[in-house]
Amino acid sequence: MQLRGQPMSRRTHIEDKTMSFALIKKVNDEQKKHAVVDVKSGDTVRVHQKIKEGVVIRTDNKESHTARITVRKIASGVGVEKSFLIHNPLVEQIEVVRRSKVRRNYLSFLRNRSGKSARLKAVKFDREGINTLPEKPAETEAPKEAEVSEDK
Repeated sequence: MQLRGQPMSRRTHIEDKTMSFALIKKVNDEQKKHAVVDVKSGDTVRVHQKIKEGVVIRTDNKESHTARITVRKIASGVGVEKSFLIHNPLVEQIEVVRRSKVRRNYLSFLRNRSGKSARLKAVKFDREGINTLPEKPAETEAPKEAEVSEDK
């Protein structure tokens, strides 16, 4: 029994953190999509949600369940930025329309530019290969218990 003012044993505290981390990781893995498009900074994408297309100016946590891209677009002469969680169920699809040559991950300098100075140099890429996602693997049924052979 733990007395008031007495610290919890270090071992128990570490075990609790490990178990809670494993539980959080399990829940997060269930929420992730089985495959996503390999999006990089400088790509022009078409996100099938409210903002239809724009330039990706930032990618964050690509391997995590919190993977996010920030898309910038000029709408009616006003710069609009929106962040999309890639694994969000509301984001139906991300399609890479154009790939550009960039030397950094965060393209914040595009905010201060307009017209020709905001252009990025296009690079050839395999559009079909990038936008085609692998099929979700079929979930196999639980293996049935080993059948007992009758030739004894």
